[in-house]
Order: sequence, then C-alpha cells, then structure tokens
Amino acid sequence: MMIQENISAPSTLLDFPTRERFVEELEAHDYDIVGISGIVMNVGKVREMCRLVREHAPKSVVVVGGHVAAIPEIEQMIDADHIVRGEGVRWMREFLGEAVDAPIIHPMIRSSFGFRLMGLKTPAGGGDPAATIIPSVGCPMGCNFCTTSAFFGGKGRFVNFYETGKQLFDVMCKAEEQLKVRTFFMMDENFLLYKRRALELLDHMKTHGKAWSMYVFSSANVLRKYTMRQLVELGLTWVWMGFESAQSGYRKLRDSDTVALTRELQSHGIRVQGSTIVGMEHHTPANIRSEIEHAVAHDADCHQFMLYTPLPGTALYAQMQKEGRMLDGIDLADIHGQDKFNFRHEHITRDDSKSWLDFAFQHDYEVNGPSLYRMMRTMYEGWRRYAQDSDARVRARFASDAQSLKRGYGAALWAMERYLRRSNRAVAERIAELRKQIENEFGVSCRIIDRTAGPLLLWSAQREGFAYPQGRPLEPKTFIDRRNWA
Repeated sequence: MMIQENISAPSTLLDFPTRERFVEELEAHDYDIVGISGIVMNVGKVREMCRLVREHAPKSVVVVGGHVAAIPEIEQMIDADHIVRGEGVRWMREFLGEAVDAPIIHPMIRSSFGFRLMGLKTPAGGGDPAATIIPSVGCPMGCNFCTTSAFFGGKGRFVNFYETGKQLFDVMCKAEEQLKVRTFFMMDENFLLYKRRALELLDHMKTHGKAWSMYVFSSANVLRKYTMRQLVELGLTWVWMGFESAQSGYRKLRDSDTVALTRELQSHGIRVQGSTIVGMEHHTPANIRSEIEHAVAHDADCHQFMLYTPLPGTALYAQMQKEGRMLDGIDLADIHGQDKFNFRHEHITRDDSKSWLDFAFQHDYEVNGPSLYRMMRTMYEGWRRYAQDSDARVRARFASDAQSLKRGYGAALWAMERYLRRSNRAVAERIAELRKQIENEFGVSCRIIDRTAGPLLLWSAQREGFAYPQGRPLEPKTFIDRRNWA
C-alpha cells in the first residue's frame, strides 16, 4: 500500500489473493509491471506467482521485494526480472522515472480484520478499531536475529519517513477523519526511540485536545527515558517489549529490570505484550526451565514465545553459516520460529526445541490465565488511577475503557471464570475477583449484562474449543484497490 500511494502510475493492489484471483487479474489487464512482495517463509508462493506471471502475462516485468529478497541466491530460486532489497518506495519511483525525494504520502490502513472473540465474530476492527501508521522502517538497535533491522541496513541504520511530530500528527488526523478511529498501531520497530519527535507529537495532541490511544513497539531502556506521565499523556495503551534473558547481552535490555517495568506500566493502565526468545545460545536443559519461568513471572498481558531462529539476511544467519551449524533439508516455509530449530544448537536438540516452546506457552497460560483477562485487569487498573485525572484527554481515554468494562467485557470474565473452574481453579478465582470488582464499580447494569451475555460467550467458547481443538484455521480475505485508474 505504501508503494502504491506514492507513485503516479495507474496501479492495482491485490492483497492476499487466491491463485484463481491472481490469474484472473493477470488475464484481465495488460500490466507492464507485476510486483510481488513476500516474507521468507512464503518463498514457495512467490516462486509460483512468478511462474504464473510468465504463463499468463509473459510481457510483464516481474519485480520481487520484501523480506523474501534477503534469501541468499534468491535469483536462482525464482524467475524475476528485478529483486529489490530494502525500502521499496524510492526504488519504484526511480524505476518509473518519478521524483525519488517527493514527500511520502501515507496510505489509510486499517490495522485488523476478521477479529473474533471467544468463538464469535466482532464488528470490523474488533472492539477498538485502529489505523496503522508507519513512521519508519528498520531498527538501529541491530539485534543479530532481527530481520527488519538487517533488511533496512543493519545496526545504526533505518529509513525515517516522518522526521517531525507535526508530520505524524497530520497523518494521524487524516486517518482519524477518514477511517473514524482514535487508536493507532505505530508500525515502527522502536517508535519511542526518537524522543524529540514523540514529544513534539504529544505537544500537538495536547494543543488540539486529541485523546488518542497508541500501540507501539519499544525496548525497555527506551521506555525508561520517559516518565510514566509522558507515556500516559501520549496515549500509550499497549507496548510490545522484549524480555530476552539478561544473559543475552542485547543493548536494548541493558540495566533494565523488565519485571518491575512491566508491573509499573500495567499499574498505569498500559498493557504489555512480552516477547521472549526460547533456545538462545546460553540455554541448556538445566537452565531453560528457569529462564521460561522468569519470563512467565512478568505476568504480561500477552506473551509471545519464539524460537531463536537464524533467518536469511541476518547477522545470526551469517554467523551460523560460517560456523557450519545451519541444518540441511529444512524447508524455508518452516522457519517461522514456531516449529523447530533450523540450526544445530550446542545444548538443545531440534525436537526438544519444539517441546520447550510448547511448554513456555502452556506454562504462561496455566500460571497467568487467559490474555483477555489480563488485559481487562490492566484496563481496570488504569481506570482506577486516571478516572479523575486533571487532563481531560487522559480522562476521556480511560472513560472509553470504562465503557468497555461496563458493557460486555465483564461477560467475557463471567464466561472465562466458568470455562476454567475445573481445569484451573486458582486462575478462575482470580478472574472472578476481577469481575466482582468491576461489577461493584459500575453497578447493576453491568451485572445484568454479565449474566445475560456471559452464558452466550461460554457456550460459543466451548463450541469453538470442541470444533477446533488445535485452533480455527484462518485465511485472510482478498483485498483489491485500484489507484489512478482510468
């Protein structure tokens, strides 16, 4: 979408196409250029799409970009005329003979679709529709496993689309008006790293009375450069933060007590998405359980566990290749970090890597309970702290959370409490306690909604679990967008 928005040539964006829809589009129009973007794991799909272009649109020039372009010798794996590595807007503008340094125009992007809650479909965008904003690409922190950092130049480098807070503010105002949202997913690897820009954005939000919410990625040491007051006023509602072991040596965690930071953020109503890597170099069968238990002790609102995975293009991949530790015969489609190691670990076998990964997710769930419950707990903490805040913007944001807690979220707690009574009574009791606190806070109408909608959610969750014990298979629908089309 970013490339399409920033070229003047007539173009079609076909996102998540089926094979049949892709062929139909190729045959319906004489395209000069067919651009294909993909991630490393989808190289097989990219190869097949290139083949289909040659078959159904042989005159078209095939351009391939995205993280799939980082695969060594990708030119021998797919039939493409051009492989684009790095930022694509500038490349495409230059290829088309357009002004490469023209200002970046941000597309209007909804952050989610097809959202489901406890087996039921929800309105478009989920309970809190959001717009996606892309301030920059790449990350200067340069962690050795990070594909994003490597793809856009490596340590110390990134591509900034918006230098000032005012520029971002204008983009967000446009998205607010066109998409009717007040929540923004800042798709930037470390948005808060550029403090001057973030605080300038805050100044404009204050001046114009914007009670926006933001979901951001950040590192622990960067978060500590702000006061909690600044983060709350900025609208920080959800933060993705790495919990990699202190023994990992990553600069983003230096001198950071991530457990204490998580607790502090949650006490201010900021939900924390933790991210922990399983199977790092120092992990052994003797210490990995305690490392996972330390990660679980954060009690983050959500927690992603991911295998230590050398992906093509990263410093870690180059290191593993040099040391002869990459395993042969591993399909690139399976190196997404949720299966098994694709390299030879010094202490942990490939099969055991999957067992430890599964244990991490299960242990987090058994100890801390469902993420939905944890998020509601943090929302309630924020409401209690800021319901009477002196800043009208802050009050308005937490009042919006309170409305959600009043009008249905308690019903989800009612259902979760009963869903877990037999399998995990300790967690069920904590859920019940939160539900009672919320009902006491918000009164009779809240209790009525909980007891009316709760049984429906319990039934739908049980039905979903029975029908899809391994989880419901989900496929995104196809999106099509034509620009400058005659």
